[in-house]
Amino acid sequence: MKKSIYAALAFAMVVIMTGCSKKLNQFDSEYFTTNPNPLEAVADKVPGTVTANVPAKFFVKNAEVTVTPVLVYGDKEATSAPYYFQGEKVNGNNQVIPYETGSTVTIPVNFNYEPEMINSVLYLAFDVRQGNKTYTLPRVEVGTGVIATSTLGYAESVTPALAADKFQRIINEKHKADINFLIYQTNIRANQLKSDALAELNKKVSEAQTDDRLEVEGINISSYASPDGGVKINTTIAEGREKSTQKYLNETIKKNKYTEVGDLTAEFTAQDWEGFQELVSKSNIQDKDLIISVLSMYKDPETREREIRNLSAAFDQLAQEILPKLRYSRLTASINVIGKSDEEIKEAFEKDPKSLTIEEILYCASLYDDNSKKMEIYEAATKIYPNDYRTYNNLGMTKYIAGDYDAASANFNKAAKLAPNAPEVNMNNGLISLLNKDYRDARNSFGAAAGVDELPEALGTLYIKAGDYNAAVKAFGDVKSNNAGLAQLLNKDYSAANNTLNAVAEPDAITYYLLAVVGARTNNDQQVYNNLRKVAAADKDLLERAKVDKEFAKFNLSSIN
Repeated sequence: MKKSIYAALAFAMVVIMTGCSKKLNQFDSEYFTTNPNPLEAVADKVPGTVTANVPAKFFVKNAEVTVTPVLVYGDKEATSAPYYFQGEKVNGNNQVIPYETGSTVTIPVNFNYEPEMINSVLYLAFDVRQGNKTYTLPRVEVGTGVIATSTLGYAESVTPALAADKFQRIINEKHKADINFLIYQTNIRANQLKSDALAELNKKVSEAQTDDRLEVEGINISSYASPDGGVKINTTIAEGREKSTQKYLNETIKKNKYTEVGDLTAEFTAQDWEGFQELVSKSNIQDKDLIISVLSMYKDPETREREIRNLSAAFDQLAQEILPKLRYSRLTASINVIGKSDEEIKEAFEKDPKSLTIEEILYCASLYDDNSKKMEIYEAATKIYPNDYRTYNNLGMTKYIAGDYDAASANFNKAAKLAPNAPEVNMNNGLISLLNKDYRDARNSFGAAAGVDELPEALGTLYIKAGDYNAAVKAFGDVKSNNAGLAQLLNKDYSAANNTLNAVAEPDAITYYLLAVVGARTNNDQQVYNNLRKVAAADKDLLERAKVDKEFAKFNLSSIN
């Protein structure tokens, strides 16, 4: 009897030792699957999952395990949030892995992206507690490398928004003068030819005869009769006023020997109801609303006149204040003022920048392709016209293009103080936020930049940084740039990415690198090697990246130098 009791106790001790007291065996890499593998950088993070298939009779019943994902790159390492598991005999709240059956568990990983992570190894580290004892199991390798193609979208490559000049080489001016007539009269009275307006019109036409920067496009005569007296008689009167005004104009041209007068045109209006309504609406006539309603009720001119005459008190006031102003001929000289030529503007800047108007000096910068020259011009513009936000905005643009982002930001801020709602300024400040990875502020700034030509490129780049590749593709639209091609590549539309990248106006090392990635993903060996050779010629550092980039893991790049 005692022997059987001892035997039972011994068996129980063996069970306890095998199920609870024995140490946990080290984990095998075959237990783990990483997705994706290699990991991929998304929105400045490196996310992923590791699935563990823990076999039966492996996880001892009294064990608590802390699993820490560790990404090792160079002489550095980064850790993701730890994950916790426990055996079925542990009193805790972590996921339980049964001893008899084992279990499948998922371990999330997430790291802040660093460029060196492109060449890295993902490990899981295990810290075990069993009762009062703690120990560490060997790390297990579960993944290799980080694909960081998404990080090739650069805010630095986005063109800042230009606050455009309003320069017009030819500005059309209209010079007008009225000749007034007495009721039912068509002859021009002498006093009507002495008005200041007519003298000014004749002066401008005269100046245009000798000034190369003035060009008379034409002179028009519009003659009118007031809408009282009937259509038939008013037609005769308006036509007569037109003829007498034409005669005056022809005599003036002949007398002053004008040779450049452009097209001479004339027309008349028998009853000027439009002018009548406009004058009445602006008057202080007591019944003006009633008069205007009559005009809207009756379209026939004879009926209109009769109904308005029926308003006897009002008509008397109209006859005194309104109708005399509608008996006139208007001469309009259309004169083009021709501005400085491009060469004259350039020469003026070199000799005396202050001689240029704000529009001319801003336009002057657009005549140069060299960013340094543009910068020089905008520097001068900020000193001559310090109250115009465009000078600071555009100077900031040239600083941004030159890579001097602190100076760019300082100038954009000056522009914002002068014009806080200017869409170009908001977009450019959004670019600075994008550079500084302040994506919320960038989004807000871009939201206040509607209508800016450069906005699609900026907004698309923001979406790349946020990891929303579909939105990025939509934002870019038809833009042909490295970032636009990258968005299509990340969205796995390789044909579109190829077309976009091949259409980039000034391709650089990044263009060729992205084309090589498209080639790798579409198994086009020739495209990979041809473009990486172009990368090698343009940027040796980028070629070194390619040699450890998992995008090209199946290609032998040793011969490319």
